[in-house]
Amino acid sequence: MTTEEKSDSSGRAIQILQRIWRSLSVPLFSVFLAALIGAIILWLSGANPLGAYWALLQGALGSPEAVGRTLEKATPLVFSGLAVAFAFKAGLFNIGGQGQLLIGGIVAAYLGFAIDGLPFIIHMPLALLGGSLAGALWAAIAGALKTYTGAHEVITTIMLNYIAINLTDFLANGPWKDTGIIARTPKVLDTAVIPSWGFIPLGFLIAVLMAVLTYYLLFKTTWGYAIRTTGLNAEAAKYAGIKVGRVIILTMAFSGFLAGMGGSVETLGVIGRYQPGFNVGLGFDGITIALLAKTNPLGVIPAALLLGAMDAGGSQMQFDAGVRFQIIDVIKALILFFVSADVIVRKILGARAVDEEKVTLSTGWGG
Repeated sequence: MTTEEKSDSSGRAIQILQRIWRSLSVPLFSVFLAALIGAIILWLSGANPLGAYWALLQGALGSPEAVGRTLEKATPLVFSGLAVAFAFKAGLFNIGGQGQLLIGGIVAAYLGFAIDGLPFIIHMPLALLGGSLAGALWAAIAGALKTYTGAHEVITTIMLNYIAINLTDFLANGPWKDTGIIARTPKVLDTAVIPSWGFIPLGFLIAVLMAVLTYYLLFKTTWGYAIRTTGLNAEAAKYAGIKVGRVIILTMAFSGFLAGMGGSVETLGVIGRYQPGFNVGLGFDGITIALLAKTNPLGVIPAALLLGAMDAGGSQMQFDAGVRFQIIDVIKALILFFVSADVIVRKILGARAVDEEKVTLSTGWGG
């Protein structure tokens, strides 16, 4: 290798490292600032910040069981983060992940307890796929309304969230209710349960696989190119021959598919049945995760693990350090604030954004 080739190679390596730093600096510093402000709040409330954070760490990673709880908490967060991040790439703000997750969860539960006589190798994938497709169909409604009527997806997905909450409550307390006074479905059959390998939930491995698949779909396929082009400039995409309406509907459908799969995994692998209220806020946490990951599907995994660790370790922090669990929600809100207002963080770091890091949240209220 000549001297010039070595120089070019080292120059490219430096550029790659600089690009990685620019991508990671804002999320990492946002987490640091949130933790710092959280420590100040803990100190002002009379608690020991170091003791509280140590208890949080022990509760999240201190034993194989703790790691299993963290992975269990992170699994639906990966799916909800992927759902939001995928829609963002098309310039769509899918705020309906919660409703899609609920619909997926209750359909998976029904398929899990109502169908008998199937072996595990058929029953579990069938229930998982059925719940995922239910979430896809639910989200596709918002995509179709945007395409054919111009209704903004933020409004329609919020309304669909309310419908999903009440519809699933009705089903769990009505035609699909288990015996007893508690509003919930019967337990799914053993052949529909998503198992664990030791302390590692199989659902988490499915989530990682879907994150890799979503990345490949977005950046290695022509459909992914059409999605990203539509997100950057829908009018230019039309002139380029891309059928923007179809892209919007299919993007929302796949986003709902991911959210529905998150609800299905939670039902089949954690709760074992559908029970109203078991996953409150999981769909909305996806917004925080997607922004923390800069809408990169692979970045969703560590972002979900961070929030999952905070949820898993929060209980031990509460018991060992005498700190209210709500401090976790405060830190999450601070992370979301700093990641969203990344101009503030970049001002502190003296960094500048690159075009690939800019997130298009919506193409506009008119279509």
